[in-house]
Amino acid sequence: MYSLTKYMDGHSDVIMGAMTTNNEDLYKRMMYLQNSMGIVPSPFDCYLVNRSLKTLAVRMNQHMKNAIIVAKHLEKHPSVERVLCPALPSHPHHSLAKRLWSGSSGMMSFYIKNGNLEKNNAFLSSLKVFILAESLGGFQSLAELP
Repeated sequence: MYSLTKYMDGHSDVIMGAMTTNNEDLYKRMMYLQNSMGIVPSPFDCYLVNRSLKTLAVRMNQHMKNAIIVAKHLEKHPSVERVLCPALPSHPHHSLAKRLWSGSSGMMSFYIKNGNLEKNNAFLSSLKVFILAESLGGFQSLAELP
């Protein structure tokens, strides 16, 4: 299962997902459900995602560069306890990520030192560039407190 909304589309104009499998029985069951429930993307939505795939490599390279810059900055910030970003050597699975991936995404998590709900909400309310969001499906720089 994969969301095509954030990176593949990249323009905040499509909500779409994809599923792949090498299991013939599961494939037939999913095709039946897709057909009976009508969960088929529109031709225009497919066009938009296909259009966006042409710039995916350029956009992902910039996402990776920006994420690493932000993650390194956060690692050094005195108010940050820990940064979770597989592109950083400090991440517990950094070597695995390097072995499996040719890069990383623009997503990361971090913990505010002595953070509690009040302190975390104050931080989110003070953001100027990042937008507070419940979904990470947009092209903007988004922040979320799950």
